Amino acid sequence: MFVGFWTLVGLAFAGQMYLIRSRTGSPVSWVFAVTRSLADWYVFAVLSLPAIVFASRYPLGCAPLPLLAAVHGVASLVFSLVWMLFRAALAVPLEGSPFTETLRHALLATLFFNLLVYWVVIAVAHAASFYQSLRERELRTMELERRVTEARLLALQMQLNPHFLFNALHGVSALMYRDVDAADRMLVKLSGLLRHALDRTDAQQVPLRDELAFLDRYLELEQIRFGGRLTVLHELEEATANALVPNLVLQPLVENALKHGVEPQTRPGIITLRCRILNGTRLRLEVEDNGRGLAPGQTAAGGIGTANTRNRLEQLYGRAASVEFTPGTDGGLRVILEFPLELAEG
Repeated sequence: MFVGFWTLVGLAFAGQMYLIRSRTGSPVSWVFAVTRSLADWYVFAVLSLPAIVFASRYPLGCAPLPLLAAVHGVASLVFSLVWMLFRAALAVPLEGSPFTETLRHALLATLFFNLLVYWVVIAVAHAASFYQSLRERELRTMELERRVTEARLLALQMQLNPHFLFNALHGVSALMYRDVDAADRMLVKLSGLLRHALDRTDAQQVPLRDELAFLDRYLELEQIRFGGRLTVLHELEEATANALVPNLVLQPLVENALKHGVEPQTRPGIITLRCRILNGTRLRLEVEDNGRGLAPGQTAAGGIGTANTRNRLEQLYGRAASVEFTPGTDGGLRVILEFPLELAEG
């Protein structure tokens, strides 16, 4: 790319020389124009390398501007003089011109042009350096933001696990006084459920099928506590099975539905899970119970699990995610989650 750039510049000036000399009555061959022009610009290309290194060692801001201008002013004179010496030396084998005559002509005709080339090289080098620094700073900022987000998500997930454990143990404790055998079965299932949960601790997102499999194991645990008073319905689109969802996103919502919707009432409780894709770009998850729902004017503030779910969705999707509470179809409460659709690989 470096050689190609200087070659294109040389060919452009070769074309200019060929046309001008043809119009002024002193034509030259295209081979002569190309040879002479490329010789000029390849020397510039070679000298631009130390000029770029020099610019990196004395960038803008490293010293007062007048001093920096003086340093680069001296460097530009050296650059110009060295170019003239090289060019005069090349003129002997390429053009058959005497060294001293070529050097004298270069001093008169190209000194200021050479200075201009130096300053253009320095300006481009500084611009490239500033752009690189900006890109590196942006990448560092993005990496820092990613790490902060991961840390927040991990903290939220670590907050969720003990909350889930304490609630489950409380259920076992309450059952112990009514049915010891059921409490024992519940402890066995709880052990397997916690082992499964710990295996998924590092994953921030999992396929919906895995999330539902974990939720089924949790509901098996709760079925022991509620007996035949709990029914779970699934209304799931088959296409959603491979959609990525936040790890343990449904369990806190189902837990709230059991605690506030099913447990306080005597009639059979129904939990309905719905999953579907909206417009091919968004995923919609619903958890609905048939409990008492919200009283008029009451808002669903939710507990740790609901707040945790809101925060995790915000960290993962920002404003593209939403959490909504609406009345259920049978007098209960419906929690609706929506966020961008992402599919698991494979």
